[in-house]
Amino acid sequence: MHTPRRTRRTLAAATGAAAALALLTACTGTPQGGGDDGSAEGKDVTITFWHGWSQENETKAIDANIAAFEKLHPNIHVKVVGNIADDKSEQALRAGGADAPDVVSSFTTDNVGKFCSAKVWADLTPFLKKDGIDPAKTFPAAMLSYSGYRGNQCSLPLLGDAYGLYYNKAAFAAAGITAPPKTFSEFEADAVKLTTARGDGYQQLGFMPNYHGYESTPSHFLGQYGAGYFGQDGKSDVAADPKVAAMFAWQKGLVDKLGGFEKLEKYRTGFGDEFSAKNPFTTGQVAMAIDGEWRTASLAEDKPAFEWATAPFPVPDDQAASYGRGYQTGTIIGIANGSRKQTAAWQLVKYLTTDTGAVVGFANAIHNVPSTFAALDSPELDADANFRTFLAIAKNPNSSTTPASVNGGAYQVSLQNLGYEYESGRLTDLKAGLAATAKEIDAAIDQAK
Repeated sequence: MHTPRRTRRTLAAATGAAAALALLTACTGTPQGGGDDGSAEGKDVTITFWHGWSQENETKAIDANIAAFEKLHPNIHVKVVGNIADDKSEQALRAGGADAPDVVSSFTTDNVGKFCSAKVWADLTPFLKKDGIDPAKTFPAAMLSYSGYRGNQCSLPLLGDAYGLYYNKAAFAAAGITAPPKTFSEFEADAVKLTTARGDGYQQLGFMPNYHGYESTPSHFLGQYGAGYFGQDGKSDVAADPKVAAMFAWQKGLVDKLGGFEKLEKYRTGFGDEFSAKNPFTTGQVAMAIDGEWRTASLAEDKPAFEWATAPFPVPDDQAASYGRGYQTGTIIGIANGSRKQTAAWQLVKYLTTDTGAVVGFANAIHNVPSTFAALDSPELDADANFRTFLAIAKNPNSSTTPASVNGGAYQVSLQNLGYEYESGRLTDLKAGLAATAKEIDAAIDQAK
């Protein structure tokens, strides 16, 4: 099983965003790295590439792409260092020097705003223009969105994650449900039908809506509404955007319909690890789940005792025409702003992110969604019907992501905390809660600037 971008790990890391940003900002004065390292004229150049993958299938796939790149560019040699977390790469970029990486990848798209605004990663726009690459025609809109910040394209997508609906076909048949739900009203009705009691608990739960449930996060649900999070002025609009209030009200209503917060939480404590064969969807404890494309590979390996399928996650009834959309995130890759070997570094970044063979090969190896339109349509892509659901979500123009912010994903933590308070009943005035959360988000961003 590969290492997907874990939303909860991202959100937990974001709580330290202000401190991390302070350290990153110390790099703002780092001089722009050398543009011409002689590699274009055939000079031998060695660049260092740091990435976060660690499992054997992942590192083998990286090494295969590096070998293919070096064959195309025999004068550019790549030193690869794996299993590098963001905080370590940030420290190296701050320190600079010969030991700092030239090319860096990250699982955490929430950090793009920090990387771009602090100028620790170079703006790739001049490189793209020089080579005639149109980003909008190369990368799906959501992926392009999460890899840049306010006009600074300091990273590019390197594979993606798309979120959709997993459902238990046997449970559907037993409940008389003939097709996956497309709207939230259909989803609610199905979730209730699929819920069966055992004593004062559940034998089977239709869906776990609580925010501590695996992948049942505000950001994933808001992706189905198309929320923007921020206005044109850069201020939080979560209190003014009716889509945000509608999502929180919908989720709370579903919690109540399925037995209430406390009953659901008690059931949730019996779930196994999300990333194992004890996942509650795999065990049959829940009949429907929101999850990413990597789960298809896990289910194929874990072989649950029922037939399953995938579909886009439902959408609000008043946005039924947008069905097929989904929340997206992914891996990003960029060039160290202080690198003196940016010409060679760009050749590697360009190859890994835009060469269709490289993107498809990597996607096949680690079971992620390809990050270019050409790769998404490639006949060489290993994709059964269940995986193709996520390819369609990635290509859907209505799919969205969480926007970059100067202090990372801190605003998502604020919204998640609001969700915890509201779903549990500790907060009853949603309008007031959203207003307070918007102020909290703006204050944190102002402090980080």
